[in-house]
Amino acid sequence: MVKYEWWHEAVVYQIYPRSFMDSDGDGIGDLAGIASELDYLSGTLGVDAIWISPFYPSPMADFGYDVADYTDVDPMFGTLADFDALVEGAHERDLRVIIDWVPNHSSSRHPWFVESRSSRDNPKRDWYVWKDPAPDGSEPNNWISVFSGPAWTFDEHTGQYYLHSFLAEQPDINWRNDETRAAMLDTLRFWLRRGVDGFRLDACHFAMKDPLYRSNPMLDVPRHGYKNLGEYDSFEHIHDRGHPDIHGLFREVRAILDEFSADRPRFSVGEIHLEGEEWASYYGNGDELHMPYYFGMLHGDWTAAWARDVVETQERVLPPGAWPNHVLGNHDEIRIATRYGERRARLATLMLLTLRGTPTIYYGDELGMAQAEIPPDRQQDPWGRRQPGLGRDGCRTPMQWTIGEHAGFTTGRPWLATVDPDRTRNVEAQLRDPDSMLSLTRRLIEVRKGSRALRTGPYEAIEGLPETVFAYLRRAGGETVHVYLNFGDEPVRVPAEGTLLVATQSAGSGPVDGVLMLDGLDGAVLGS
Repeated sequence: MVKYEWWHEAVVYQIYPRSFMDSDGDGIGDLAGIASELDYLSGTLGVDAIWISPFYPSPMADFGYDVADYTDVDPMFGTLADFDALVEGAHERDLRVIIDWVPNHSSSRHPWFVESRSSRDNPKRDWYVWKDPAPDGSEPNNWISVFSGPAWTFDEHTGQYYLHSFLAEQPDINWRNDETRAAMLDTLRFWLRRGVDGFRLDACHFAMKDPLYRSNPMLDVPRHGYKNLGEYDSFEHIHDRGHPDIHGLFREVRAILDEFSADRPRFSVGEIHLEGEEWASYYGNGDELHMPYYFGMLHGDWTAAWARDVVETQERVLPPGAWPNHVLGNHDEIRIATRYGERRARLATLMLLTLRGTPTIYYGDELGMAQAEIPPDRQQDPWGRRQPGLGRDGCRTPMQWTIGEHAGFTTGRPWLATVDPDRTRNVEAQLRDPDSMLSLTRRLIEVRKGSRALRTGPYEAIEGLPETVFAYLRRAGGETVHVYLNFGDEPVRVPAEGTLLVATQSAGSGPVDGVLMLDGLDGAVLGS
């Protein structure tokens, strides 16, 4: 039986700090800017927790995911005092704070790596992964970087290669070195002492590799995911990530979180792009991650059968007592309103906020913000500049607050332009419109908060409906909630009873004579 903690029932909201709110007019969002909008987050929108993407000192080779100091704030985002004020303000509003932690790699400018690179006999040499060249002078094995090219860079000064699963500016940390392990785990304690409620672990299943550093086998046919990663997709990645020893590391992380949970439970969620039982293994026996992120909703053929399969696949592989989660977007993905279309985005949001599990909303998706088209000569994302077509700037444009200049994000020149040509996809305009995406999202969160069935009830599919309809019910505490989602373009009639709580567009006043009418791409939540 699940013992419900705050994170079981929370709605989480991801903030990309350089794009949320700029407090000082330099065109880049910052921690003080986030703090200035806490009332919007906790009151107007009604979320329960915020996840803040990296704000650490960084050369910004990967916009903060190349960390040069794990225990400080980059001056562009503010100071530690600003962070403390943000946490204090959030907690005053019963808003939890989750921050990113990047365990697989640091920046090449991190003092640890600078020392490691200085000589073969430096005490920190083994804090990173260094290997001699192959007999022919080439890379030690055939591992490929996610960001293209070999995962090894030769260092002329010391005559060895160092490993980087991502950019060359992001050398992989050697978690098999006890001193490194202790130092990294201490960075968690640093932020826990400052009051954070949890961590989102970036690319965390990469942190443990095959200790023999064997080459990966090649696939007969490249296996591309929803993103074509080129040569990386030509290999079976069995040695360069996810070694079984990773589970021991996650148990250590969990023990530290438990150590700080006497006053309130602390939380962990991991970025792990895997599927099925392998994905589910990262829950451990309730002693590893509280949740690995489940990315099934990010891409699909947008049918009722697809949606049901996404949900029920996760439900099927969950270990006993484990808690599911769902996400529609993040800082690496095309905006949901562009990926699936505006009406489908509304339906998807209704699904996200009524399924069993912890939902995460990406900033701006509550407004239906669209993916920006950034010309090649204006690309900011280093990955996009190196690999045209894979840039992520389009989903990272500034939050749109008002109908004014730069959508109220900054008084200066924003680091990326806002995308609100008709001035309707902003908080100011949508708060005035009861049919807006923001109004729908607020109502869904309100209904969820007031319903124990939606917060904690089990998932149960409703059978015998038209093939375009995915429907389910949630029950808890004597309350039953029914959810009906029409994934088709044509209207449908479904047998239903109950009081209409919220609808995406045209469900009227709810069922009439035991029949609910749903327009195409329409959804409704009924209570009884």
